[in-house]
Parts: sequence; structure tokens; C-alpha cells
Amino acid sequence: MHQLTKAQSNILEYAPVSRIRRNHGLEHATLHVLAERRPGRPLAGHSDLNGFWIIGDLAAEELASAIQEARARLGNGEAKLAVHPNCGTNFATSGVFAGVAASLAMLGAGKRGRDYVDRLPLAIVMATLALIIAQPLGLLLQEHITTSGELGGLRVVEIVPRQQGKLKAQRVITEG
Repeated sequence: MHQLTKAQSNILEYAPVSRIRRNHGLEHATLHVLAERRPGRPLAGHSDLNGFWIIGDLAAEELASAIQEARARLGNGEAKLAVHPNCGTNFATSGVFAGVAASLAMLGAGKRGRDYVDRLPLAIVMATLALIIAQPLGLLLQEHITTSGELGGLRVVEIVPRQQGKLKAQRVITEG
């Protein structure tokens, strides 16, 4: 990916943006550690300015241990842990690319419904090609824009278990 301009770099260093990126990176690293410990367990995450959520059935102690390991590994240079293949950044990138490609395929189609049906194979091929292109781009966007593996002074101050019906989650509150 190209070098970030000074303005882009300044935006990424803006305190609230930097904090979200670092929370996002720690969330991903934590999910990687948890997946290594118990492969196949369904988990999800969501980051924001004040921390992140880990959604799934796990104990607060298990999560705290995984966060501790994730922090240590990020601190030891495993920055790739901050990038996750199932991140919303990847899904959004793929959706935008596929939607634009399919829309472009429909440009110039006539006004009849049959004209759109005739263009459907082209739209499918273009959307598929767009998804192929978007997959590595989503990972690059995570690596350079939406996450950070450099946690700086970010620290966990509290883990709060929550449950809504059968849905279990842990709220990880951070500061720094």
C-alpha cells in the first residue's frame, strides 16, 4: 500500500482515532489468542473509543488471560495479530467493491426487466472479480488504517460480563 500522506497520518494519530485503532488491534489479537486456545469456538468482537466487546461464551478470567497474552505478543512485535480475516473492515470493503462492480455492469441496460436479466451474468462476474480484489485490500486497510498493533499506553481497566437472554458478552473497558 502507498505511503500515507501527512494529513492521513495526522488523522490516524488524532487521539480518539488512535484509541479506537488500538482497541480494535487488541480486540483482534485477543480473538486470535482465544481461537488458538479453543479452535472452532464461535466468538465475535466490536471495538469503540472506550474499549471493546467480546461476544461469546467464555469466562472473564479466560478473557483476561487471553488479553494479557495478546498484549504481550503485540508488544513483542507480533503486529499481524491486530489483523483478523473476519473483520468488518473486510466485509465492508468487499460489499462496496461488489456493489459498485455490479452497478457498473448494469450501466446502459435498457428499461425493460429483460435487459437487466440479460446483464446479470456480467454483474455476477464483475462482482466476483471485485470480491477477489477486495479480499487483500480489506486486510491492508486493517493493517494501515482501522487497527494498530502498537498499543502504547493502552491498558484494560475493567472486564464487565453481560448477558442478554442466551447471548453472553464481555465488555472490556480500556484507557490510555
